[in-house]
Amino acid sequence: MHPEMTKCESKYCGCLYYSANALARVMTRMAEEEFASTGFSPSYAFVLMTVNAQPGIQPKDLSTHMQLTPSTVTRLVEKLEFRGLLKRKITGRSTEIQLTSKGQELIGVIEKSWGNLYERYSNQIGEEEAKELTQKMNDALDKLTQ
Repeated sequence: MHPEMTKCESKYCGCLYYSANALARVMTRMAEEEFASTGFSPSYAFVLMTVNAQPGIQPKDLSTHMQLTPSTVTRLVEKLEFRGLLKRKITGRSTEIQLTSKGQELIGVIEKSWGNLYERYSNQIGEEEAKELTQKMNDALDKLTQ
């Protein structure tokens, strides 16, 4: 815990909604700082990493994987395509998304930023606690979206 931080004193600290959003704001700020060197927001960086890991991924699968709406994924893909980092290939009735060579060149720096983010929050809250918190949040997400 940061030295000048104390336990939450807000009457809302017992509310999952309040705490999850407060944590999301802190994590978003950290992620934006770590990914700043890439020139991309964390959302764009995660799209590029996902497409790199699954070349030819279809927009619907990317949407599911990223836990974003299809319209949001379409907007992200269009902007990355405009920048020459992704390309869409229509095969029959499906669309496949792939990295361009320009996009592939960025993967190393993007993954380094992701590693830096992990290291940063793990150092602050402890690696085991970070892993446990991540697991608990994913378990809660699964239960809340069933």
